[in-house]
Amino acid sequence: VQLQASGGGLVQAGESLRVSCTGSGRTFSLYSVGWFRQSPGKEREFVAAKTQHNRRTTYADSVKGRFSISRDDDKNTVYLQMNNLKPEDTAVYFCVGDERYSTGTTYRSEEWTYWGQGTLVTVSS
Repeated sequence: VQLQASGGGLVQAGESLRVSCTGSGRTFSLYSVGWFRQSPGKEREFVAAKTQHNRRTTYADSVKGRFSISRDDDKNTVYLQMNNLKPEDTAVYFCVGDERYSTGTTYRSEEWTYWGQGTLVTVSS
């Protein structure tokens, strides 16, 4: 599957933003999907993931209660709704996909097979 992320931008602290990722190729519903992010000088960090058919959703502690991942398989799209954004959320956000259910529950970036190109989210204080 090919993944294309969009929707990044510049917002102020406390505001909200939604990024999207559209997949093409094989049936999107067969994939676990998720989001990672990477800030300058830092390692890539897990954000959130959702398995096939919405069976399980996982969030990093740093975003729990503020971010929400959802998917619309009819539109081949996964969303990341980000509320109450903080300057430390500034990063390039990457969408990811993998055929395995188990990958949809893991924080390990090396387990994810497919990566989108990333979209930049900047949060000013």
